[in-house]
Amino acid sequence: MTNAPCRATRALAHLGEVDPALAVLSLWCRHRDGDETRTFGEVISYAPGFDTLGLAEQVGTVAHHVLHVALRHSARVAALAERLGPEFDATLYGLAADGIVNETLTLAGHALPRPAVLLTEVLVQAGLPFESAIAALTDWDADRLALALHADPARARRLRDWGRARGFVPDLAAGETDPDGQAQTAADWRNQMLRALESGRKAGTGIGRLGAVLADLSPGAVPWEVHLRGLLAQALTDRPRVSWRRPARAWIARHAEAERSGISTPAFEPGRARLDHRPRLVIGLDTSSSIDGLTLRMLIAEAESITRRTGAEAHLLAFDTTVSLHQRLDPQGWGALREVPLRQGGGTDYGELFAKAERIAPSVLVVLTDLDARLPTAPGFPVIWAVPETIPPPAFGRLVTLPGRSW
Repeated sequence: MTNAPCRATRALAHLGEVDPALAVLSLWCRHRDGDETRTFGEVISYAPGFDTLGLAEQVGTVAHHVLHVALRHSARVAALAERLGPEFDATLYGLAADGIVNETLTLAGHALPRPAVLLTEVLVQAGLPFESAIAALTDWDADRLALALHADPARARRLRDWGRARGFVPDLAAGETDPDGQAQTAADWRNQMLRALESGRKAGTGIGRLGAVLADLSPGAVPWEVHLRGLLAQALTDRPRVSWRRPARAWIARHAEAERSGISTPAFEPGRARLDHRPRLVIGLDTSSSIDGLTLRMLIAEAESITRRTGAEAHLLAFDTTVSLHQRLDPQGWGALREVPLRQGGGTDYGELFAKAERIAPSVLVVLTDLDARLPTAPGFPVIWAVPETIPPPAFGRLVTLPGRSW
């Protein structure tokens, strides 16, 4: 892949001497002069005056943006913004992504321009534990860390204030850019990254010395909302069903032909008809379980979106040992739901929840719970268990994991 000469030409040439892995990755980036130094998709732009910086600072800046490209941070920040909607804060994602990139480069011996936030600093400010810088890079990818920073409003405010005091400004633009029609896929970039790390490992310099320790190399492939969205759409979409109240069109034609020809009439064949009532979604919210606020808001947003698209009728049943709240979620009721005070604490019992849900006759029941209670008898309607951590599958229903408890 070729690049026209730009302000970073000298730094790119020197990068090959100090970090073979990043030099290889830089060949797959598009380097351009621009009004500011930033990453947008696979394009890195360099601001006026970049080539007047010290060589070490130039190389560190180029290395920083090459890693942003290789880890596909532009595409991922856009995806997370879509997932969180109004809850999304680009500064928090920038702190997460820059922290991971800068910690990696610091361990590899690169000089970074100020202000440069490190992953370990972000974790300290967020109150999230870690054993070492290497362990932090092994445990956290940018998406998971950004979600953790968004999950607690007090934590998010503290991080924003800290970043502002440090003079932090995000240098990552959200989205994809493909000016030449040659954009690499996520799998392509991961393979490029692994090959580059191997070349660096053999040379014994740069990020290759770290090996493939970065959790950010393999972020979660399918967000839980996408999985849940598919299950809800499958359960709530109104599909034609066999109906003995109306004949099949083919049977009508054969019956008419039989009467015209004087032959015996064919056996009756049922037709297909749609439901004569709206599909119904019931959300069972276990108020004694450990579902964090951000995860709950995201799930409510998914449920609201799918019910609006399918025209489904939605009900909320908040429960612990008994059902403490039953609220029908009409089109105007979703916003108020986010402010409804819920009874907290207590044990968990699914008996009354399933009994009330059965009277509603749902197309699907989604239960937000930690499954720390005895299961009832399997009902006659589909069940989706939404749980905060990975556990063995229950005796019935589909399981969706909503990670967040470790935050």
